[in-house]
Amino acid sequence: MSDPALQPWTVEQFFDWQARQPDRYELVGGFPVRMMAGARNVHDDIVVNLLAELRTRLRGSGCRPFTGDSSIETIPGQIRRPDAGVDCGRRDPDGLKAALPRMVAEVLSPTTRDFDTYEKRAEYQQVGSLDYIVYVDPNVAYVDVWSREADRGWVHAVVEGLHASVELPAIGVTLPMAEIYDGVAFPPPGIRLVRRVDGA
Repeated sequence: MSDPALQPWTVEQFFDWQARQPDRYELVGGFPVRMMAGARNVHDDIVVNLLAELRTRLRGSGCRPFTGDSSIETIPGQIRRPDAGVDCGRRDPDGLKAALPRMVAEVLSPTTRDFDTYEKRAEYQQVGSLDYIVYVDPNVAYVDVWSREADRGWVHAVVEGLHASVELPAIGVTLPMAEIYDGVAFPPPGIRLVRRVDGA
């Protein structure tokens, strides 16, 4: 007979347990995984910029941004917490996950970059409602955007430079790179703490 303590948790069990924890967790493979703490200030600055821009540009659309305190169910029974996202579903004030996530954004870090851009992206791409997966490099004005095409396949594009903009037409949003990186001081040329998705 299997040990009940080793039985995979349901989403409901996970959220009930998470409500009593001081730290944030994801539900992965049926078990809670604590999220890393101690992000650099630049990471937080970019997340705040994204949320502020999304809130302004989505006002009146029926969609709203959500933070890393909310979550999405990427595959049945698997809970992830992107840094920011857009939910266009009916708002449940007592809900714990996005009802209809249309966009997720991750600000990359040296320790999670490969996982976020490969393994976690594969999960995000299985979410039928998602139109955009956005990865923001904190050390240079460089954003990777994965977008759904008309056939619901995924296409990758790069947005580079502070004079460019991230276009998200499916949710009616344009994010100027200068606003995403507002107040961010980049490291000197030649010093990069996060590699690009293409491996550069």
